[in-house]
Amino acid sequence: MDLRCFISIELPEKLKKHIGIYIEKLKAANADVKWVPAENLHLTLKFLGKTPEEMLAKINKKLLSAAKMHEKFYIHLFGAGVFPNMKQPRVVWLGMKDAEDAIKLQKDIDGSMAELGFEKEDRAFKPHLTIGRIRSPKNKDILVRELTTLKEVYFGKIEVKNIALMKSELKPSGAEHTMLSEILIGKAA
Repeated sequence: MDLRCFISIELPEKLKKHIGIYIEKLKAANADVKWVPAENLHLTLKFLGKTPEEMLAKINKKLLSAAKMHEKFYIHLFGAGVFPNMKQPRVVWLGMKDAEDAIKLQKDIDGSMAELGFEKEDRAFKPHLTIGRIRSPKNKDILVRELTTLKEVYFGKIEVKNIALMKSELKPSGAEHTMLSEILIGKAA
């Protein structure tokens, strides 16, 4: 059976709740945005997509090898914005500072997954936390104005000591994420 999978850095519950407060404030703009529920917030390192269940053991083995090449590190969530630009926003995100270690980790994971036949990313990895996807231009100017007030906001830090292989099930109520495995980062893992 095929699963829909991705590899991520999971956020502590306290930080998810803290960010959820900001998402609630942004909802007041009444823009046409599909907001990510606080419990689903995560930093995607690699979207695998359709993944045969029998490949999970190989994926875990590759992730373990990649994770051993790194030591635990911190990422600081700072600022908010949109992709691709303020005139035609499609994705609402929180930014990251001191994310060099995350970029290196993502690159190693991308390379190891390519060895298993998953397509390599064709664009540079820009660490960010997706908090919403804009569906139409309705009230986007109000939303963009609200987002500019978050340009200099520090949301908190994430201690990255593991990565997760996640399953995502698309349901009418939204995506439901389940952790399939957790891989510790570091040589002692």
